[in-house]
Amino acid sequence: MLYWLLYLKLFHYFPPFRIFRYLTFRTAFASLTALFTALIVGPIVINRLREFQIGQFIREEGPKAHQKKAGTPTMGGLLIAISIVVPTLLWADLSNLFIWIAVFATCAFAAIGFADDYIKVVNRRNLGLTSRAKLGLQIAVSVVIAVALIAMQTQGSYSTKLMVPFIKQFHPDLVIERLVNNPALWPLAFLPFVAFVVLVIVGSSNAVNLTDGLDGLAIGCTVIAAGALAVLTYVSGHATFAQYLELQRMPLAGELTIFCGAMVGAAIGFLWYNAHPAEVFMGDVGSLALGGAIGTVAVMIKQELLLPFIGGIFVIEALSVILQVVSYKLRKKRIFKMAPLHHHFELLGWSESKIIVRFWIGSLVFALFALTTLKLR
Repeated sequence: MLYWLLYLKLFHYFPPFRIFRYLTFRTAFASLTALFTALIVGPIVINRLREFQIGQFIREEGPKAHQKKAGTPTMGGLLIAISIVVPTLLWADLSNLFIWIAVFATCAFAAIGFADDYIKVVNRRNLGLTSRAKLGLQIAVSVVIAVALIAMQTQGSYSTKLMVPFIKQFHPDLVIERLVNNPALWPLAFLPFVAFVVLVIVGSSNAVNLTDGLDGLAIGCTVIAAGALAVLTYVSGHATFAQYLELQRMPLAGELTIFCGAMVGAAIGFLWYNAHPAEVFMGDVGSLALGGAIGTVAVMIKQELLLPFIGGIFVIEALSVILQVVSYKLRKKRIFKMAPLHHHFELLGWSESKIIVRFWIGSLVFALFALTTLKLR
């Protein structure tokens, strides 16, 4: 909106407004706008949540230290969603379809999380949507995103080929070419791509959701992952950097840098209130939205296979749950004292603050490694 007004409309009357054409400038302002939106609106949202008695319910089988957190306002993810979407709409080029897909993913996954949190609050227990209903809604949203990307691919604005880290010349296409020209089998041609997009986005959304168990843990890791994505989106849309790093040039992807910058600013702003001891929890409305947004951006800039490194802590937390469940079903034995992994360390006697900071450090190491792979192709 401001890009359209200040640059496209007023630039010819006031030449200094040409600065708004620069992606880096608008990204910086989007980050600051998101940060101050979260800081200013935060107390209002927290007070409203308290007034409506929207408090967190703590499961009894968890670490006993968590029982004192019962009643802390939850659904603070509404603040995160607002702080991401509003600055993006203000500073991004709204003619860019990638921006609208990212905004749609954020809002749609936030809506799923809102429904889950709302049911928990109404029923006054730590059970919201059924697993089947939540997963079904996540898959439905991911399919819509995949279809939108397929439409862009047919127009030449997107590629369904994978970028494989460390291998320069190997770019497998997830579309079955021999079926594309057959009208009867055309939907089947894109089935592998749709399935892959669903796996990445749904997996990312749930991984962030599982990580959200300690004050500031998930949102701190999100700051780092979104920062890494901001770098990747910028170089993917930059002709010189993309050629030098041998990345697939995607001119439309550059505008996503503003969205990622807004995510960084919103996450830092929310961390102000979510830092230990937390004044508010993000709830599923925040964790699902952040995970869905991260997965969607990774798909749009063709860095799906790099996502496990960008969000390394999220992946480890999700794997710890999967391994725990599989081990118990097959062997009737648990690998960890409790899953996700951060609860295991809590039961080992680590303090909450130590776990959070060490996981942040791990997240930073993973993100830095992901960025080094750009030159190691």
